Amino acid sequence: QVQLVESGGGSVQAGGSLRLSCAASGTYSRINVLGWFRQVEGEEREEVAIIGNRNITRYADFVKGRFTISTNSAKNMVHLQMDDLTSEDSAMYYCKVNSKTITGWLRDDWGQGTQVTVSS
Repeated sequence: QVQLVESGGGSVQAGGSLRLSCAASGTYSRINVLGWFRQVEGEEREEVAIIGNRNITRYADFVKGRFTISTNSAKNMVHLQMDDLTSEDSAMYYCKVNSKTITGWLRDDWGQGTQVTVSS
């Protein structure tokens, strides 16, 4: 099982930047995909950005050109650099990891979330 701890959320004015980080720990064989999702209360959780094997990335259309996802060589950290934030980016941001367990199963684990609030 992978434990995830997010940090870096907070309040910022429109046009500003924030950098989210997520640290993964626990017992697993390999982390396959790391990603960031967000959710506004009352709405469905949506994918923001993911990074997978060979550091191939995928971004939601609404963040392209503004957000950058990155990881380290050990793939136990994932960051989300968020620039040019707007009030529509306000949400709870969650880190998600897809990993292979030591018994060979694939599983998804989620962090507890970090709040991002952008004021206009």
